[in-house]
Amino acid sequence: MFKKIRIAILLFILFLVGANSYLTHERTTDWDQSLAIVIYPVNADASPATADYIARLSKEDFRPIERFMQNEGIRYSLSLVDPVLIHMAPEVAAHPPALPFGANIITIMWWSLRLRYWAWRNDTYQGPLTNIQVFVLYYDPEAYSRLDHSLGLKEGHLCLVKAFASRQQTEGNNVIIAHEILHTLGATDKYNLQTLQPFYPEGYADPAQKPLLPQNYAEIMGGAIPVSESESKIPDSLAYTLIGPQTAREINWLK
Repeated sequence: MFKKIRIAILLFILFLVGANSYLTHERTTDWDQSLAIVIYPVNADASPATADYIARLSKEDFRPIERFMQNEGIRYSLSLVDPVLIHMAPEVAAHPPALPFGANIITIMWWSLRLRYWAWRNDTYQGPLTNIQVFVLYYDPEAYSRLDHSLGLKEGHLCLVKAFASRQQTEGNNVIIAHEILHTLGATDKYNLQTLQPFYPEGYADPAQKPLLPQNYAEIMGGAIPVSESESKIPDSLAYTLIGPQTAREINWLK
């Protein structure tokens, strides 16, 4: 009986949170004003190298995300000059709750609530209203050659991004950050989760190109530049990405 009551309470809380998230999302994607996006750096591996990298970060390092959204907004005749404005918060010391991989739906929903509570408790930003929180977990590339997947949650407008603490990879980090930000706005992945190959045609930057391959750019939610039917490469920067029509519809830039 106690377990049923606990589940009922959790479902009621989730209903309230979901209703609030829906209304917030509708307001966020009406594009009548610029979205305030705040970057929260986290030293995920507690290394001196990562600490040094974070100490040198500034919001100028994230300006390419603003320019990318601005340029793509122009392509889609968005009336808003600056779709997003990037801000940077002081470093966050705490680590987010770990995602329970392979858990049941109730456990995942409970994790989602815990994550939002963690984000609220560790909000180091002192500026005006924030529309999207982006917690960037940095790792020393000398110790980590590969990182787990990042997350962009539409419910809560919250991102957890795994990134390398390297000046040479700052532009690549911005590609991942932009991808996850678009997830919070309703954009879906457009690549095969097993092969990581972009789907045709929605995951291709120019699906009408002749010959089709190799492509020159990546559709941002396709995640990579297709170079053959079985091979693709990660774009080095946002200069080699664009927003395709399906993604534009999902974020309410196209009807």
